[in-house]
Amino acid sequence: MTRPADLRFRATTAFQRHVVNPLARRIPFQTLLETTGRVSGLPRRTPLGGRRVGDAFWLVSEFGERSQYVRNIQADPRVRVRLRGRWHEGTAHLLPDDDPVARLRTLPRGNSAAVRLIGTGLLTVRVDLRG
Repeated sequence: MTRPADLRFRATTAFQRHVVNPLARRIPFQTLLETTGRVSGLPRRTPLGGRRVGDAFWLVSEFGERSQYVRNIQADPRVRVRLRGRWHEGTAHLLPDDDPVARLRTLPRGNSAAVRLIGTGLLTVRVDLRG
């Protein structure tokens, strides 16, 4: 990763971790992805954007495999997604062969624009939902 991209990653993740995420997690209908911490074993909730299509929830990680929730998925793909205030269990799949820019065109515009603007290593994630 180039130095500017690394600086952008560090600045963005610090801002999200300490400012945006704590506030967004409190919004009742904010979409959340809950993974299991790969070291702690504790639930980790990340506010994010994406779209449900049938029994799948699609999202694009702005920093790919550097994102903490992606690293947690690699260790344990069992996740929960909160959609419109209701929790759904599922299994997450990382899709490095999917075109994340094309995928973003199918997802909500505001979040997709932010992911394209800030992201440095886009990665598509599909969560197969149960129930």
